[in-house]
Amino acid sequence: MTAYLKRLVSSLAAYQVADVVSKFIAILLLPVYTRYITPAGYGVVELLGNGVILISILVRFGMIESFLRFYYIDQDQERRDALARRATGFLLVTTTAVSLVLAAFAAPLSKVVLGYLDPTIFRIAVLGLWAFTNLELAYALLRVDERLRAYATATLINVAITIAASVVLVVVLGQGARGLLLGNYGASTVVLLGLWWTMRDRLLPRRHEGVETHGVLLRFGLPTVPAEASVYALSIVDRYYIFHHGVSGPRLAGLYSIAVKLAGAVAFIVRAFQYAWPPLAYSVRDDAQAARLYGLVTTYYLLISGLVVAGLALLGRWVLRLLAAPSFFDAYKALPWVALGWAMYGLWVVFLVIAGRAKVTTRNFPAAICGLVVNVILLLVLVPTWGIAGAGVALCGAYVVMIGVMHLLTRRAFAASFEWRRLAQLAVVLGGMAVAGEELLPTSGFVGLVTRAAVLAAMPLVLLATGFTHSEEREQARVLLARARRGIAREPA
Repeated sequence: MTAYLKRLVSSLAAYQVADVVSKFIAILLLPVYTRYITPAGYGVVELLGNGVILISILVRFGMIESFLRFYYIDQDQERRDALARRATGFLLVTTTAVSLVLAAFAAPLSKVVLGYLDPTIFRIAVLGLWAFTNLELAYALLRVDERLRAYATATLINVAITIAASVVLVVVLGQGARGLLLGNYGASTVVLLGLWWTMRDRLLPRRHEGVETHGVLLRFGLPTVPAEASVYALSIVDRYYIFHHGVSGPRLAGLYSIAVKLAGAVAFIVRAFQYAWPPLAYSVRDDAQAARLYGLVTTYYLLISGLVVAGLALLGRWVLRLLAAPSFFDAYKALPWVALGWAMYGLWVVFLVIAGRAKVTTRNFPAAICGLVVNVILLLVLVPTWGIAGAGVALCGAYVVMIGVMHLLTRRAFAASFEWRRLAQLAVVLGGMAVAGEELLPTSGFVGLVTRAAVLAAMPLVLLATGFTHSEEREQARVLLARARRGIAREPA
């Protein structure tokens, strides 16, 4: 079990490097961008960016999910390479065909999506659809082989090009929302072409390869599409509804998008987990061992993400005042809820792997559609009264329903050994202390900052005092601490 956890941690570290760097630099640049792009412009960027990911889920037909699952069934490297070629060729054809159609009808489609004509920014988003979808599979090829250094290098290059291009386009050339999108998707296109070139020997087509046909791959992958699309629709339906909700809709959508950006502290944990977890989870062949591992990893994931969510809930106002222009300060209202929604998405990833392991991916869709319906209903009820905070609450409510239904549908197919006592303890301690701090402590000034930070720092101590850790974990912690002390003692003075 320890070996699996070490593999997960090392993978997470590689997958987090680029996200950590990009989030850090994006935060440093946020005071600049928020002075060159209006809240309404940020709303456009967020709407189109989420639309790209939603359409990407549809046009890949579950091929990436099939590739990840079937890659571990056969240990023969030639068959694995053939599978990679088949999946890559399929996505190249589908994304190119769909992108050409969307680009041709960019003018009327931009009117539908944005409420006004802007075919240029819509075509930039179409480029993003093509590059993003194919790049996701290229990254998956690196992940399944656990080529962590190559993955980290490629993603860091992507980050560097994105930042440089975005600064030039937004700040120097004054291209606003268009520049921000083009900097992002242009960089992805460059990195994609570079990865294809480095992997050309593996990806060039060959004749008479014995590997799963497209039909076999699609039979596994297609059932995941409605569920995944429904889940991601949760990330765009609120943006779309807010954007078109009254004359101030684009501005509110921009504020909501800033909350989403600052919730990136949780998002990068979730994304790294989403990339690192499936390859490791599928590689564990013994079901009993997998059940224990799934439960333990879920506990650790919620511990880490829960602390970050609590931190944003308590200190979000100060983060906005530090990093954004004054016109964006009201984004703090949605920040805790958006961060919690991201954390709950990580739980959904756990259940997707459970369904994939048990080969019951058809059960994903009923759970996802339940969540989407609940989200729409809550948006209609809460946003008119609570504004962007209501949208965040609706997102969290949808995830609660979706995860609950998914657990009911998969628990007999594969029973993960969830640590219910510790999960409840995390909810009570982290959630209770965050809510108490928000309700009772000052919302501005130095005293408010210090007292809220003290509450956050006390959370791990309260967990320890209430018996959160196992004896084995405490023993392992003592061993690691002793090793660290011996290492310090051996250092020359």
